[in-house]
Amino acid sequence: MAVKFEKLGEGTYVLDVQGYVCPHPQIYTKKALEKLKSGETLQLVFDNPSSGESIVAMCQTEGDDIVEKSQDAGRTLRWTIRKS
Repeated sequence: MAVKFEKLGEGTYVLDVQGYVCPHPQIYTKKALEKLKSGETLQLVFDNPSSGESIVAMCQTEGDDIVEKSQDAGRTLRWTIRKS
């Protein structure tokens, strides 16, 4: 189980923190967003629903926008966050 952070394209990154429990998904998301420039997006992939609440609160505090949320048939959540 390793955190995966990589560039997908111009201004688009992905962070995969599946298998991690609170507070790790939020911590890794915060660190990844700190590397982005304003307007760039982070596709966050995680499977711990309780982490979602803390990530929402963090984004509200930082002014970042969660522009899309989806969940596959299993437990995997995929959110797109735009850096403020």
